[in-house]
Amino acid sequence: MIEIHSPTYFACCGIGGILACGTTHFAMTPVDMLKCRMQIDSTVYRGILDGLRKVGGAQGLRGLYLGGLPTLLGYSMQGMGKYGFYEYFKYRYAQAMPTGNQTVLYLAASATAESLADIMLCPMEAYKVRVQTAGTPFASGFRDGLGRIYRTEGMRGFYKGLVPLWMRQIPYTMVKFASFENIVAGIYGRVLRRRKAQVSKGKQLGVTFAAGYMAGVLCAVVSHPADTVVSKLNNSEGAGVAQIVRRLGARGVWAGLGPRIFMIG
Repeated sequence: MIEIHSPTYFACCGIGGILACGTTHFAMTPVDMLKCRMQIDSTVYRGILDGLRKVGGAQGLRGLYLGGLPTLLGYSMQGMGKYGFYEYFKYRYAQAMPTGNQTVLYLAASATAESLADIMLCPMEAYKVRVQTAGTPFASGFRDGLGRIYRTEGMRGFYKGLVPLWMRQIPYTMVKFASFENIVAGIYGRVLRRRKAQVSKGKQLGVTFAAGYMAGVLCAVVSHPADTVVSKLNNSEGAGVAQIVRRLGARGVWAGLGPRIFMIG
């Protein structure tokens, strides 16, 4: 039995984050790839099914999973930081303000955790977007692609999207964890009218899935404009955030929202 809030407990949370984020994001690579391309050019596909048919028909499974390796590596590292640090800072902040509002606690812990997790994610996210949105093959392989970014842009090429990534991921994670925790509490308290310990393991899993999906939809909507900016920034050499936002306009920042809601949910 693992002692809660022990170093082993926090390490297990990090491992859980690797398994949860790395594998699920990798599985959804085809949808993520379509989303990124639709953010760059909203006319390229009519929707998810149209995109899957076109890419799958032309390039097969390999084309659908373009960018799968950086997705797996990047979101595994991000998941480790997101879930490991979230539990750690939730515990630490609860000690610092034992009578504080629980939702404020969730928001503070998630914002701190995500700001650190994104530093781990950013290089792989930069590489992934370039691979998935390049008009011609970006590189001959993973190492060649990383070397190309470094040779042309240096370390800035890997981290130029960090601030927009924070703008996307920190609100995303704050909404995700705070809404998830409150939705779970609401389902047990208002729908099932039982404590978690009084409910079977199967129903507990069902509650988790339902709350996770609802929280996923909320955080996808909140963070989508910044997600579009991240995709455009990593696809456009020399362009800045303000310039990209002006180009996109109020409507353009919402391109690809449907695939993203589907993917995150």
